[in-house]
Amino acid sequence: QVQLVESGGGLVQPGGSLRLSCAVSGFSLDALAIGWFRQSPGKEREGVSCINNSHGSPYYADSVKGRFTISRDNAKNTVYLQMSSLKPEDTAVYYCAADLSGAVVAWFGCAESTEYDYWGQGTPVTVSR
Repeated sequence: QVQLVESGGGLVQPGGSLRLSCAVSGFSLDALAIGWFRQSPGKEREGVSCINNSHGSPYYADSVKGRFTISRDNAKNTVYLQMSSLKPEDTAVYYCAADLSGAVVAWFGCAESTEYDYWGQGTPVTVSR
């Protein structure tokens, strides 16, 4: 069983930054594609960013492009989401998800959330004064 555990969320002021971590166990990270999602109450789950297991460019939603950066450290089996210039509308529970196919980045964006095989429990991010 693949397990994913998010951490790093919290309260931050607008314009601030946070780095979220997704620790993966039970499978080699270099074989997995990873997506970051976020969800607020009453809203659809939104794909934020995703990255394939192979070398290539990650995908970012227009709402976060230029502010968020996804990266992976295969030696540590950990995926990161660096968030900067945070806005109140970034407030949500953030989830990481793993896909066993190893490919989630398409020409149009990230694969739908239903395509992912494993999910973390989420870490809340609140952007407020």
